[in-house]
Amino acid sequence: MHVGVYGSGYLATIVSACLADFGVPVMCVDDDSARILALSKGETPYFEKNLQELMKRNIRSGRLMFSTEISSLARNKQAVFIATDNGNYIEEIALRIARVCADPVILVLCTPVPVGTATNVERRIKSTAPHITVVSHPLFLTDGCAVEDFNWPDRIVLGTNSADAVNTLKGLYRPLVMRGVPVIVTSFATAELVREASTAFVATKQSFINEISQLCEYVEADPIDLSLALGLDKKISPRCLQPGNGFGGPFVETEMDSLAQLAYSKGVSLRILSAAREVNNNLSEKIVNRMSQVLQSLAGKQVGVLGLSFKPNTNSVASSASISMIKKLIERGARVRAFDPAAMSDAKAELTSSVELCKDAYLATEAVDAIVIGTGWPEFKALDFPRIKRAVKRPLIVDPRNMLDSGRMKGLGFEYVGLGKVN
Repeated sequence: MHVGVYGSGYLATIVSACLADFGVPVMCVDDDSARILALSKGETPYFEKNLQELMKRNIRSGRLMFSTEISSLARNKQAVFIATDNGNYIEEIALRIARVCADPVILVLCTPVPVGTATNVERRIKSTAPHITVVSHPLFLTDGCAVEDFNWPDRIVLGTNSADAVNTLKGLYRPLVMRGVPVIVTSFATAELVREASTAFVATKQSFINEISQLCEYVEADPIDLSLALGLDKKISPRCLQPGNGFGGPFVETEMDSLAQLAYSKGVSLRILSAAREVNNNLSEKIVNRMSQVLQSLAGKQVGVLGLSFKPNTNSVASSASISMIKKLIERGARVRAFDPAAMSDAKAELTSSVELCKDAYLATEAVDAIVIGTGWPEFKALDFPRIKRAVKRPLIVDPRNMLDSGRMKGLGFEYVGLGKVN
């Protein structure tokens, strides 16, 4: 089997590299010649665990190839994946691909799109390209462990009424199917709704634990033990049930917006989704308010923020709670110094020049009135906190993710403020 992938962004890079690692020849195509040239050398602008090694291995083997010629998608391809990071032009892209494909081909839509997109794509291409079969195929990848998520998925969802397309894609995913990964075959609309509903459910789960964690502070309960005990319930599971300063990611807001708009257009009230979004949006404000209370005022205070990406092990700052919090700190008159192990370049585009981006965590925390753990990078646990204590103006640590040992921090002489923690 030969496969084509259209796109050169984060999603397409993951899909291309992982499919090639199945032993399948993959041609990745995009109009962006500079991006394609970089990818052909194994260079990616994304910080993603194991991705670069995966790309270089498959480029060397000749299985992973790159081109700017869309016509190359028509040569001996049984399936073409559309995996752009932006779904706004997916219908136009599908039409372009359909025009160059004279032979039957399966057009696989991986890009996160609103419900109804696959139906619209099929309707538009059927009159001119009846030999094209459309499949809606949502992927459930998490930044920082996307390669692992692709290779060890919880399920494979295929939206199609074509048995031939299902058999072909099962053949492509044979390494996963043979391991017992369930394949769910359903309609276009259901496949598309699974993706948006999954995002909304995770957002609701995270918002729930964040709200309950705030209650912990008032009843002297421990939010970390609480989330562990809840997560061990097999009906709930621990994933995405840790307190924090909010959820984020490149597709989260757009997918929840899409789901909310769909419900509104049909006259359906999604009150739980609305409440989850409200909780998430208010978290940064609550954390900033708490800091303001402890410091009496944020005006003129210097705050060191550790972590800018929306989660650890990625350079993405899309919908980052840490970035949102920094903007609120600046609005209150605070001066901010910040550091992130991977997201400095991406964060620079999101923040004003008033934020001082530092080359390491120690410079970011020097002479500050407060330190905030914005993202739970594991390496922050291993920082030399006695050294940091000597360099700060006031030894205050605000840890909305509760990732540091509060007892140890207090033992070192820090004032420690966690989410739901009794101080």
